[in-house]
Amino acid sequence: MNNDNLTLIQIMLTAGLILTLSVLSLWCLIRIVKWAKGMPKAAYLVMAIFPLLSLFPIPPPVFKNVAKAKQEQRKKKEVPGDPPE
Repeated sequence: MNNDNLTLIQIMLTAGLILTLSVLSLWCLIRIVKWAKGMPKAAYLVMAIFPLLSLFPIPPPVFKNVAKAKQEQRKKKEVPGDPPE
């Protein structure tokens, strides 16, 4: 077996794994939606859990930028412009 066959096998296994995980996750999401639609209380439970699954929270520097922008905006409002002529 030469090196080309090995990389082709690895690529096909990786593609198969990605496809399998995609189909499995889609199937799970469909099952969760059907379950939640069948039980109104379950819908509230699902809606409460999904925000907790957030994988990418807002990083702290963004908060600093927002606070800085608010301070600059306040300063612009406080500083009077040129008096009208």
